[in-house]
Amino acid sequence: MKHTVIAWMEDKPGVLNRVAGLFRRRNFNIESLAVGHSETPGISRMTFVVAGDARQLGQVQTQLAKLINVIAVKDVTSEPSIIRELALVKVNATSTNRAEILQLVDIYRASIVDVAMDSLVIQITGPEERIDSLIRLLETFGIQEMVRTGRVAMVRGNNGFAGNGRQ
Repeated sequence: MKHTVIAWMEDKPGVLNRVAGLFRRRNFNIESLAVGHSETPGISRMTFVVAGDARQLGQVQTQLAKLINVIAVKDVTSEPSIIRELALVKVNATSTNRAEILQLVDIYRASIVDVAMDSLVIQITGPEERIDSLIRLLETFGIQEMVRTGRVAMVRGNNGFAGNGRQ
């Protein structure tokens, strides 16, 4: 089963390396990882996706929480959460297929962020399944290049990180 976990940590050099090392030692594969600043100055927020059973994940969460500079860890897999990804996709576009690509972009509520004579760059944000679906359709035109952020997540309501080190 895939688990979505959020960790809040001090924004200091080497913290990400220690977190990744913990996963490596536990033989967990990080399927996606997104790190950025949070609403609290000096605190970064890491959202990662790992596959494993509840027992394995519990061990990793306990070990993560013990790491220096890690303030809080929360598995949001079973919580009501908003989960999104961002993808940029550069697709082949000719005068004969450009209108069809534009229709798909409109249907998926994506946007065109760059136009060239032979390509379009499409930006899409949303649930993983919607992004996967658009990418499958765009493959028929030929994808030149693609990048995805991986999941970012936020618990709905007032159940997230309270900013004091405890959730």
